[in-house]
Formats: sequence, structure tokens, C-alpha cells
Amino acid sequence: MAIEKNTRQLDEGIVQDFSSRMSYASYLQLPVLLSAQQPVSQPVHHDELLFIIQHQTTELWFKLVLHELRSAAGWLRTDELGAALKAIARVKHIQKTLTEQWSVLATLTPTEYAQFRGFLGSSSGFQSSQYRAVEFILGNKNSKMLPVFDSDPEAKAMLEELLHAPSLYDEFLAYLHRQGFAVPPTLLERDVTQAHQFEPALVPVFKHIYEHAKENWAAYEACEELVDLEDNFQLWRFRHLRTVQRTIGMKGGTGGSTGAAFLEKALELTFFPELFAVRTEIGK
Repeated sequence: MAIEKNTRQLDEGIVQDFSSRMSYASYLQLPVLLSAQQPVSQPVHHDELLFIIQHQTTELWFKLVLHELRSAAGWLRTDELGAALKAIARVKHIQKTLTEQWSVLATLTPTEYAQFRGFLGSSSGFQSSQYRAVEFILGNKNSKMLPVFDSDPEAKAMLEELLHAPSLYDEFLAYLHRQGFAVPPTLLERDVTQAHQFEPALVPVFKHIYEHAKENWAAYEACEELVDLEDNFQLWRFRHLRTVQRTIGMKGGTGGSTGAAFLEKALELTFFPELFAVRTEIGK
């Protein structure tokens, strides 16, 4: 049917009575979700809503990232590589969205942020338990982070669980071992509560996979997926740093950190160092 007066007619079958049916709003808990933005500035500053939504949406994406990475680790444990890579592929798309989100927050000028920053008290993104959990599951374990969550037993329990669980990389290396690759025994028996550190003896394993990609395609593809994962994470870290520098310069963070200087150090952290080191060796 042609549209008249620029007004679309509703299809006859469209449900309109939700007195006894589940609606879009009830399924998504929209009354709860949309009432969760509670500015604290007095008087309420126009840009605080942007600041809150930016961080709330980030936390929602982190929740999905954790869901997918936990599942990927579990699938690697049972040698279901295809399912694990599907979950990692989804995480990669989420990472791109998270990185692009910084451009929205970057529209907040230093003058605008300064007008409500003082109302944030000691709250800081440093205290994001889900962000820390993502780092832990990818292998950047750091037990010194746990006391920050003493006042939040549920968050601390989650992080302690991940601290003592094998990381995604640990599970991948164990998978390679079960497939017959010569993964150093020290890595299979390491203390998983510690951050993974560069192991030179692992580089030849990856060199063999890369130089014989056709014969080891599944492992080869998995290696590249992990490289993508780390690349994306580092891009997120970099955009975070640049957004902070753009907004507050070199001021200290609200949570007591040194701010941009502290974030810059995170760029030196790595998840899968051997997968990057092997690139120097390929073709030699």
C-alpha cells in the first residue's frame, strides 16, 4: 500500500495490549535500566549524563566480553576450538565498539568536565571489577588489585576465582599440547595466579605453526585470532589514554592514580608475547 500523508499504517496483527503479555520494555527491564542514570552534580551539569552513559554502556559490553571469554576458555578445555574461535570473533567486534565509544566521550571538553568532576569523589574507572576481570582472564593477573574490592565481596570473589583459574592463553597452550605441539612443560604447570611472562622456548612452537600453516591451519588461525584480540585491547587502552589526556591533561586520577601516566604504563603490558615475538623469527 502507498503511504499517505507521510504516515505509515500499522499492520493488523501488531500486538498493542500488553496487560498480560511480555513487552519490549519489560523483557529488557527498561524502567530499571533507564532509571540508573543518577547525576550527582549540583546543579546537575548537562554533560554528566554523557559521562554516566559512556561508562555504563562500557560495563554492559564488559559483561558480554566476560561471558564470551569464559565460554571460549571452557571450549578450549574440551578441545572445541571452533566454538572458542566463534566466541573470540564476537569479542573482537565488541572491542571495536568499545574503542569507537571513546570518540563520544572525547566530545567532553576540559572546561565542561571540570565543572562536575569534583562531584565524582574518589570513584574511578580503575575500580571497574569487570575490566580487571577481563585482564585476568586474558592473563594479566595481579593480586595487588584485589584490596580495591574489599568493600564489594561479590566483585572480589569473581576476581579471586579468575585469579586462580587458567587464563584463556593457558587453556590455548594446554590445547596445543594435547594436539601434539611441543609446549614447554613449565607453562603447563605454571602458577596461574601470576601474570604470564615471556617464555622463549614457546617461540619455536609458534614458528613451526606459522611456517607450516597448511598442515596446522586450526592452530594457525587460532594464533591470529589471539593476536587480533591483543591488538584490539591495546588500541582500546591507547584511546583511553588519549581521551584522558585530551580531557584532563596530566592531572591525577579521581581514584588516586597518576592518571594518564598510570594508563601509559598499561601499554607495556602484554597478553600473548610469544605470538608477537615469533614474527621476528619467521623467515629466518
